[in-house]
Amino acid sequence: MSRLSNATLAALPADVALPGYDRAAMTCGVVHLGIGAFHRAHQAVVFDDALNAGDLRWGIVAASLRSAGVRDQMAPQDGLYTMLVRDGSAEQARVIGAVRDVIVAPQDPAGLLAALASVDTHIVTLTITEKGYKLDPATGALIEGDPQLAADIASLTAPQTAPGYLVAALAMRKAAGLPPFTAISCDNLPHNGTRLRNAVLELARRHDVALADWIATQGAFPETMVDRIVPATTADDIAVLAERLGVEDQAMVKTEPFIQWVIEDRFCGPRPEFGAGVQVTAAVAPWEEAKLRLLNGSHSGIAYLGGLACIDHVHEVLVLPEARFFVEALWDEAQTTLSPPPELDVAAYRRELMARFDNPTLKHRTRQIAMDGSQKLPQRLLATIAARLEAGQGIDALSLAVAAWVRWQAGIDDAGVAHVVDDPLAAQLSACLSAAATTQDRVDAILRFDAVVPPVLASSDIFRAALIRWLAQLESGGARKTLAAFRGE
Repeated sequence: MSRLSNATLAALPADVALPGYDRAAMTCGVVHLGIGAFHRAHQAVVFDDALNAGDLRWGIVAASLRSAGVRDQMAPQDGLYTMLVRDGSAEQARVIGAVRDVIVAPQDPAGLLAALASVDTHIVTLTITEKGYKLDPATGALIEGDPQLAADIASLTAPQTAPGYLVAALAMRKAAGLPPFTAISCDNLPHNGTRLRNAVLELARRHDVALADWIATQGAFPETMVDRIVPATTADDIAVLAERLGVEDQAMVKTEPFIQWVIEDRFCGPRPEFGAGVQVTAAVAPWEEAKLRLLNGSHSGIAYLGGLACIDHVHEVLVLPEARFFVEALWDEAQTTLSPPPELDVAAYRRELMARFDNPTLKHRTRQIAMDGSQKLPQRLLATIAARLEAGQGIDALSLAVAAWVRWQAGIDDAGVAHVVDDPLAAQLSACLSAAATTQDRVDAILRFDAVVPPVLASSDIFRAALIRWLAQLESGGARKTLAAFRGE
C-alpha cells in the first residue's frame, strides 16, 4: 500500500481535513526537541493552526534526541501524518503538515545545531520527558554524574543532551549577532520554564560566563502547562486507518477533543497569534498545579493500581466503583492544596477530567502512564502530600497511590505476571528494595531514597504509617481488595 505523502494527499477521502496552506512556502520558525506522539497531537497542531490562518512562519523542524524511529515513520511521508480525534463513537481525521523535517540528533548533531541557530528560528519547544532535562527530581539541580551531561560539560562540539544543544546553539546565535530564541518546556515539571532556564544557564557558565549572562538577560524561558491525553498508537490503529484512507500512515496519532496550552507571557521574539486551546497568561503556576495534582496525580494512581490489578486501560479501571471512589477521594485531598485562578472552576474541571478518563475510544494504557514514575511522583503526589501534612490534613488516598507505585517496583502484578519497570532509576530502586525483608523495611528503604522522596516526607511518621498500612494491604490482598477496603467495603 502507498504511504501518506504530498503525492497522495489529493486522493484522500473528502471527510479528511487537509493542510490549507502551501507547505513549500512555509518557513520553519520552530524547532522541537523530542518529537513523540504528544508533540504531534499538541504543539504541532497549534502551529498548524497558525499556518492555516495564513502565517507561514511557523513550520517545524523536529528532532529526536535518541532513536531514528519517528524520523523513519515520517520521512517517507514528507513529514505528514494524520491526527484522529476520538470522542465516543465520533471520529475526525485531520492531516497535519506543520513538520517539515525530522533530525536524529545522534546521527546529525551539526544539522540540529544549524536549525537551532537559524535566523528563521524564533521558538524552541521541548517534550523530552522529565528525565531528558538531566535534573534531580527532588532538588532541580543538574545530575552531574549523568554521563551524557558530563560529556556536555566537557565539550559542546557534538552535544548529547537537550540543555547541551540549547547552550551550543545559543552560543552560535550570539557569535552570529542573532537574538536568542524563546525556549518553551512542554513537559510536566513544576516551574518547567525556571528549571529549563537554570539548567541552560548553569551549563552555559561552565563554558562561557559572558554567554550565560547574555542568555539570562536576552533569552526567555516561559512557564507552561500542557494538557491532552494521547495514548500510544498500535499496529491495529495503523491498519484500521489505512483501510479508511487508502494509504498507510506510520506516524498517525490518536487523541481526545480536549486540548490546553497555558503559556506565560514571556517571549524574547516573534510568536504566532495563538488560537483556540492556547491561553497566554501572566501566571501559569496555578494552572500547572491544578493539572499536576488533579489530572496527573490521579492518572498515576490509576496506572499503578490498575496495572497491579491486571487492567490494561484507564477507562476499564474506572468501571470499578471502588476505583472511581478512590479517584474522587484523591481529588478531594489534592483540591485543598490548590490556589486556582478565577477562570478555573475546579468542580467543573473534575467532572471534565472524569469524562475524559471514561472515553473508551482512547484506550490509554495503564503501563504507558506508569513509565518513569520516579521522575513524576515528586510533583504529582509527593508535593501534594507535603502540603496536606503542613496544613494538618489527611493523606489517605494520596498515600495509597504512592504505595501502589512502591508495589509496582517489585515487577510482578497481582496475578504473578512479571512486568518491566520502565524507569530511569529502576536499577537503583530495585537495589534499594531487594534487601528489605518486610513491608516496614521496604517503606523505610523508600523513605531513605532521597532521589525521589524529599526530607520533609522522609522524616514524617504520619506518611510512614500510611505507606506501611497501604503497602501491606497491596502485598497481601492485591489492588482490587485494597481499593474495596479504601471504600470501606
